[in-house]
Parts: sequence; structure tokens; C-alpha cells
Amino acid sequence: MIRVHWSVLTTALAAAPAYADYQLNLPLPKSGIAREIYDLHTLILVVCAVIFVLVFGAMFYALLKHRKSLGHAAHNFHENTLVEVIWTLIPFAILVGMAWPATRLIIAQKWTADPDLTIKVTGYQWKWNYEYLGEGVKFMSSLATPQDQIEGRAEKGEHYLREVDQPLVVPVGRKVRILATSMDVIHSWWVPELGVKQDAIPGFIRDTWFKADTPGIYRGQCAELCGRGHAYMPIVVEVKNESDYAAWLNDRKQKLAAAGADLGKTFSKPELMARGEQVFTANCAACHGPEGKGVPGAFPALDGSKVVNGPVKDHLHRVMFGKEGTAMAAFGKQLSAADIAAVVTFERNSWSNRTNDVIQPAAVVAAGK
Repeated sequence: MIRVHWSVLTTALAAAPAYADYQLNLPLPKSGIAREIYDLHTLILVVCAVIFVLVFGAMFYALLKHRKSLGHAAHNFHENTLVEVIWTLIPFAILVGMAWPATRLIIAQKWTADPDLTIKVTGYQWKWNYEYLGEGVKFMSSLATPQDQIEGRAEKGEHYLREVDQPLVVPVGRKVRILATSMDVIHSWWVPELGVKQDAIPGFIRDTWFKADTPGIYRGQCAELCGRGHAYMPIVVEVKNESDYAAWLNDRKQKLAAAGADLGKTFSKPELMARGEQVFTANCAACHGPEGKGVPGAFPALDGSKVVNGPVKDHLHRVMFGKEGTAMAAFGKQLSAADIAAVVTFERNSWSNRTNDVIQPAAVVAAGK
């Protein structure tokens, strides 16, 4: 017996240009679990549509064919045991019929045993940290949409608010286990095409999994309202074949080794300023503004700030450990020592700030002790 998935039929329809431009259904599935979700959604939609047609069809037929103008009189009847049993058993059977595949699918979504790769995902306001357990690879993924597009000064790109500087990279056809947690508020890691969604809750580690069928780039979003920057917290998963993934993983390890070597390096001021501007744009501009003006009543200005223009140790402490009770995150666990040194140097020497201080990675390491 040949089984035809609803998703296969929809894929055929998706070839039509009109469908590609005006899609009303779920995204086309790119993993086994996503296909099962898609098929269950379609099945329940069909069941609900059939119930709608039968119930409202019978009701409208009775209204039209048995109305008073045609000579029909109302009947007075009650307590028909057979009818009551029927209209109780049929909905019960329908609910059980829908609950069975739904329960089986939920169990399959939670079956995280025997993964080929385990990645810890940590949510921050408003970015994601990815740690490849057992591989020594760890990096932060932030929104890459230019600030000019967000503020309406430039034309919006194809993937507006759905692009990141560093995507999560995984191999095709491998079971990837996701360990989700959060450092501040509740977030939710959601990539619909891969059929994966898991809340990231502070103080807890929740797990889920996915296995992509084909190489490609799949986009998602934080699906939990997590504060002012909720809309600026996209997810991008890049699925590569085995050889490309191995090459990417090796490259990441080499870059991390180079970052470790930065700890003993002395950078020039221009090097720190250029690197600091990049770090600031990716991590700080969303709240403090590209010109360091902040948002009155919400986020303080860095231009002319007492902290930025005060003692270096206080500025480093604020960047590394954040400020309790505010949206100021602790970047000590998110950024490297060289990145923190660069962004602090940039902030202390930009806009109207002219401290002429040059911070080196060694000073950041010393401040964190």
C-alpha cells in the first residue's frame, strides 16, 4: 500500500508561482517530525471541515425545508435516549481518533535519546548562544539586519529581521539534540520548517531534537514575548552536508584558538576601535542607538555617560556583569575578552566621549577575577 503524505501534495502545489507568493498554510516541512506535524494539522483540518459541512448542512437544510411558510409545524419532543447516545459516542470517537496520532507525535518530539550531536542553546535579551557540547565550540548569534533598515532609512532586505551574523550550523541527516535554557526571561527556540519548538526557561534545561532532510537555510524566531527586543531575536539554522560541516567545525575551532591567543596580544587603538564598532553594532546599538543616544526613559545614553567617561574599572564591570533590575545584560559570558576590550575602547572614544583610554584583553581578564 502506497502512503501519500499531504505535504507531498502541497509541495506539488507550491510549484505554482501564485502559491509561492501567497502561502496560507504552514511552511513546507524539511524534516520527518515536521512532515508528521504538517500531516496531522491537515488531517485535523479536514476532519473539522467535514464536521462543519455536515452539521451546518443539516441545520440549513432543516431551516429551509421545514420552515413555517411551507406549512410545517414545530414538533415537541425530548429525552430520546438513542439520539443522546449517538451524539455522545460520535464526538467521543472523533476526539479519540485525533488524540491518538497527536499523542504519538508529542512523544516522538520528546524522544531525544541517541543524538548524533548535542547543542546547548541559551537565550539572552535578545540573542542566542550556541554551545556544541563535546566539541569546544561556542558562539553568540545576533540579528544582522542593518539599523538603517530597522529605522526606515533604507529599503528592507529580503530577510528583514530574519538574518543573523552567525547561524547555527548542523550536518544533514543527523539527529541534533537541543538543550534549551535562558539567562534572563523566558524565550522560545522555534524553527517551523524543522518541526522544532522549545521554551527556554531561566534555571531549567529543557530538551528537544530535529533531523534535517536536506541541506539549506531554515529560519525561525523567538516565539515567546520576551521584552522590547523580541522582534529582533531571529534564528537561522544552516544545514550542510557532512564534508562541509566538518570543514566549518574545524574552521570554528581554529578561530577559537586564535581568540585565545588574543588574550596575550596588545592591540593598537585603531584595531580596537574598528573591532569595537562591529561589536557595538551587533550587541549594543539595538538599545543604546547607533549614535549612543539611548532611548529616553528606557535605555540610557552612552554619549556623555558618567559610567563611560568615569573610571575604566567601573565601565568594564558594567559591561561584563550588567546591572541588576535593568535590561543591561552581563556580556562577560557572551563576548570574548578581546571583544569586550574593543567595545569599551570604542565607547570611551566615540561621539562626544574623548577619554583616549585604550583597553587591552589582559585588563578584561584581570577585571573578571
